[in-house]
Amino acid sequence: MYDYHIHSNFSDDSDTPLNEMIEAAIEKGIVEIAVTDHYDPDNPDREFPMEIDFLGYHKQLAEAVEHFSDRIKVIKGIEIGVQHGDTLIKCENAAAAFPYDFIIGGFHSACGYDLRENYFKNKNTEEGIYDFYAYIADCIRRFKNFDILAHFNIIDRYADYVPDYAPYMEIIEHILKTLIDNNKGLEFNASCFRYNLSGRTTPASEILGMYKSMGGEIMTIGSDAHKAQDVGYGYHKIVDILKSHGFNYISLFEKRKPSFVKI
Repeated sequence: MYDYHIHSNFSDDSDTPLNEMIEAAIEKGIVEIAVTDHYDPDNPDREFPMEIDFLGYHKQLAEAVEHFSDRIKVIKGIEIGVQHGDTLIKCENAAAAFPYDFIIGGFHSACGYDLRENYFKNKNTEEGIYDFYAYIADCIRRFKNFDILAHFNIIDRYADYVPDYAPYMEIIEHILKTLIDNNKGLEFNASCFRYNLSGRTTPASEILGMYKSMGGEIMTIGSDAHKAQDVGYGYHKIVDILKSHGFNYISLFEKRKPSFVKI
């Protein structure tokens, strides 16, 4: 088992010590885990600013790699919340500030609004979903210092309902092509099972199928755990879904380079 997306108390939205998350992974038989705490520069969410103590985080990451080396492989990662404008400079600086093995690009806000708090306040559902994907497309055209795009259709979690996705597939295809052309990948994020999205996964089935049909190969599995109990969550279910879409391998990372392991 592999878990390539976990958070500890270095993230504003987790209270669990980093070593406790790793110990939970060991107990569950996980052989490789990526610690990917949040850094969302200029995050508009007033409750969770998603800043990070970089000095403390980098120190504990390096210590964890050594301390747990005989029991689990710890991957030094970070999840950078991407926004456009001058924020991209902060994203670039963060990505270059430490020898990470793995960098997640995430979108928790768009167009200057936090997805959870007020993104849909002045948008209807259809407009808001389209604008979200257009925003991703614009940002990843400008910012490329990440390895995989997290929770692709996270916007579904916050919409009043999930509309027919046919009108959005052209812009989604554009995003996927940009990822593939730049040797970036997707993650299958297990939080979709915890949020009970009526069977809709992240990525959704139609997005996953399009990515595969376009030749996309880089795919990680992440629990997006913020508590020890959720480490490794949904792994075997995700493997079955990936296999049903024709994926036979998932990706691991070291020094920002992907490798592949059969599932």
